Amino acid sequence: MTTPEATEHSIMDAIQKAIELEVEGINHMAKRLTHEAVFKACSLLLNCTGKVVVIGMGKSGHIGKKIAATLASTGTPSFFVHPGEASHGDMGMISKGDVVIALSNSGGTQEVTSIIPLIKRLQVPLISMTGRDDSALAQQANVHLYTGVEKEACPLDLAPTASTTAALVLGDAIAVAVLEAKGFTPNDFAYSHPGGSLGKRLLLKVEDVMHGGDHLPQVTPNTSIKEALLTMTEKGLGLTCVVENEVLLGVFTDGDLRRTLDKNIALDTEIQLVMSENPKTITSQLLAAEALTLMEDSHVNALIVIEGKKPIGALNMHDLLEAGVY
Repeated sequence: MTTPEATEHSIMDAIQKAIELEVEGINHMAKRLTHEAVFKACSLLLNCTGKVVVIGMGKSGHIGKKIAATLASTGTPSFFVHPGEASHGDMGMISKGDVVIALSNSGGTQEVTSIIPLIKRLQVPLISMTGRDDSALAQQANVHLYTGVEKEACPLDLAPTASTTAALVLGDAIAVAVLEAKGFTPNDFAYSHPGGSLGKRLLLKVEDVMHGGDHLPQVTPNTSIKEALLTMTEKGLGLTCVVENEVLLGVFTDGDLRRTLDKNIALDTEIQLVMSENPKTITSQLLAAEALTLMEDSHVNALIVIEGKKPIGALNMHDLLEAGVY
């Protein structure tokens, strides 16, 4: 078999044609959707008291895994079950109160259709996503959602391409519709994604990032600049609080030090004479993202965390960036 010579032009033509066919497939699928079917499917998911179980074989299985993951991350408990494994023990993962979404472009995939009677016996609602309205899977489902396309993006019209994209798009659309109907909020999303940047922005509090206790640099008003510098160096935060009777009077930072040296002020001068009064402060229960906003708006690189008038911690811009708060 000879291999045709690929050129930049032929490659770009193939890519453009494939993309166009995928878009056409999505549009074809969308036009065939009925309001009644979509509403009924979403209602089943919204009223589900158990889990949403997604099943599919081959490429449909890969799409099913993505749909299950999207549902789970947007507030609808969901997981994927391989239909072949379901026939050999994993049917126990499906129980009353669940809803099953079954994907099969042909609607006749044997591994999927063979477990339909078991799903029916459990009285579990079945949502089918197929490319054939007259298929066994579509006919047995409580709700059928059409995901067919007129032509695959594969030039042989064989490899699942446009059809899997259409199914994926419909799965995403259903997840979004259910999300909106539930009133799913950014905070809810963050709880499902605590390790991501959004989770850190929405869940991390100032108290989780600040340097407190023995790590908080503090000096009294009559401490010399030299002694204050030793404290700052020891704690490594680039600042020290000036405190009297547990009340925050001011702060002395690296910037204050530069200004002090520019003025040729002696290092045995009391810190209260060169400190910055009324420093920017924040409370420990506020979100770390709020601390970042305050720093940016105030054009400062550090904040003192207070409880009443007492300093209990400090944090700087580096601490927030290191914690993943952007």
